[in-house]
Amino acid sequence: MSHGHNDPFDLDAMIALRRDLHAHPELGFEEERTSQIVAAELEAAGIEVHRGMGKTGVVGTLRVGDGSRSIALRADMDALAMPELGDVPYKSGTANTMHACGHDGHTVMLLAAAKHLARTRAFSGTVHFIFQPAEEGRGGARAMLDDGFLDRFPIDAVYGLHNMPGLATDEMAVVVGPQLASSDSWEVTFHGVGTHGAKPHLGRDPMTAAAHFLTAIHTIVARIVDPLQPAVVSACAITGGDFRALNVIPDDVRIGGTARAYTPQVRDQLEAEIGTLAQGIATTFGIRASYEFKRRIPRSSTPPSQLR
Repeated sequence: MSHGHNDPFDLDAMIALRRDLHAHPELGFEEERTSQIVAAELEAAGIEVHRGMGKTGVVGTLRVGDGSRSIALRADMDALAMPELGDVPYKSGTANTMHACGHDGHTVMLLAAAKHLARTRAFSGTVHFIFQPAEEGRGGARAMLDDGFLDRFPIDAVYGLHNMPGLATDEMAVVVGPQLASSDSWEVTFHGVGTHGAKPHLGRDPMTAAAHFLTAIHTIVARIVDPLQPAVVSACAITGGDFRALNVIPDDVRIGGTARAYTPQVRDQLEAEIGTLAQGIATTFGIRASYEFKRRIPRSSTPPSQLR
């Protein structure tokens, strides 16, 4: 941000506000204090304010001149459900909640941009400032869209950014194509027939089926998805059996994980193939598999028409 004579930008005030938000983190759809501060700062800058979009979301609108184009600048406001272990003067004062992902910084950066544009007015057209709630997996963007954001605030383009520790403060990095993948969750449970570990032939072993499945899912990215398309399938949780009864083969083994892709087509592939492998391996071992794929967050550049 410029520090010229015509732009009396108060960096110290913005730093103080960032630290204030850091000390008072709020989880997704609970950003009551944060959104009140945002709305007050926008109003003080002479910007039209719309509250309560997507529950706790705030949209500021600034119109200058007679330009017909409309753009949006977007930041997120919510914190993560984790304790702050660092010891800084402005550390989180809320138990098990902290701004570990920098959304306090994003919020203040967008407020600073809004103040700058409202003060300098060196453009012609409309800018909407989107302060989105609940970015961390709770679906704040979808909530704002479901509230009719695009109908109330038609835009030609929207711009957002994310802090990246390691980049110089005067650098910005961009990529061609999607920046962030979709993020979905999946669960597979192998339903066998428990038996004594010394007599496996009297039951149907879901442990062995689960082991084959854990090996097989990595062939999806290696052999099913186009090698030029990024994709990830990871198993991240497994439960079955009892360590107090290591001579008992259990009835069920449950496995869960994540799947990520950059295109809707690969996302569909991952959902189908995980299920196909689970069912095929279950059949091989004479047992049954249940499967659930939970679509959570679409890729970052999904067109709004696909989000609706």
